[in-house]
Amino acid sequence: MEQTEMHILEHAEEFRRRLIIVLASFVILLFSAFTFVDRIYEWIGYSSEQPITILGPSDILWIYFILAGSFALVLTIPIAIYHVWRFVSPALQKNEKQAMILYMPVILLFFVLGISFGYFILFPGVLSFLTSLASDQLNTMYTAEKYFKFLLNLTLPIGFLFEMPILIMLLTKIGILNPTHLAKTRKISYLILTIISTIVTPPDFISTIIVMVPLILLYELGIALSRVVYRKKIY
Repeated sequence: MEQTEMHILEHAEEFRRRLIIVLASFVILLFSAFTFVDRIYEWIGYSSEQPITILGPSDILWIYFILAGSFALVLTIPIAIYHVWRFVSPALQKNEKQAMILYMPVILLFFVLGISFGYFILFPGVLSFLTSLASDQLNTMYTAEKYFKFLLNLTLPIGFLFEMPILIMLLTKIGILNPTHLAKTRKISYLILTIISTIVTPPDFISTIIVMVPLILLYELGIALSRVVYRKKIY
């Protein structure tokens, strides 16, 4: 009993230590990002077709903090994945460790692809569509807070969701998921993806569809890749 308690305490201490390292990394990257956040602001601001307005003196500080925080979050993700790997790897079997090592770089790659898709394709398309609806009747003016909040809502979540097919492959490889289960839960998964699409997009039907369709295609891609991985495991 005492050995079990000591074992649990050792794991809890290791988890706490690695969590502190990840949080400290985020804080360091956050303060580092503040040194060039004005360049990030200018670079992202150029994508706007309209002038960006600041309504109060504190708005720019809020925007800088959000941009620096998002930048720090993206760079902290590889560090967090590494420490998660180091924490769980002693409990994994050899084939599971090999699968984790193989898939981790691909997961990061798809995260970058998701952010790129959100920023270069999804965001300009949705913004242009919404602007065109008001161009004839209303004088459009973007506040910095709403513009950057809208931008982040269409990029960061998509970056995480783009990892879905690779995560499905990894979980299939280590035996947690299988394609039969994924196919049976397709309707529930579609409902969840629809809810996510509604949350991360503006309150209009077209924007939701623009986000929802790629997510459903990614889920179907995940099922197809899961079948390939599962078939190789059996044979």
